[in-house]
Amino acid sequence: MGFLDFLKGPDTDQGVRAFRETPGAVLLDVRTPQEYREGRIPGSKNVPLQELDRIAAVAAQRDTPLFVYCHSGARSSQAVRLLARMGYTGVKNIGGIAAYTGKVER
Repeated sequence: MGFLDFLKGPDTDQGVRAFRETPGAVLLDVRTPQEYREGRIPGSKNVPLQELDRIAAVAAQRDTPLFVYCHSGARSSQAVRLLARMGYTGVKNIGGIAAYTGKVER
């Protein structure tokens, strides 16, 4: 671990791998519906940041593991804080799709 490693954001690829290895997990995309239609990580569910109060539609249990991403990691960071305030306990910000090197579906 280097001196400036704290400046790096989450590793989106590693986060997607962790999602795939976690039984019952939800990969949550908090971008707008239009951004989601333009390209998304396979297996993700879209609940825009502005509509996060609808999260129960994809994760009714508050202990559901949630792996959250957006475009760059900023909105997903906000979403993680909001979800924690809503009582969700297994929430992880995995960053942004802009840093994702895997397959993207449209």
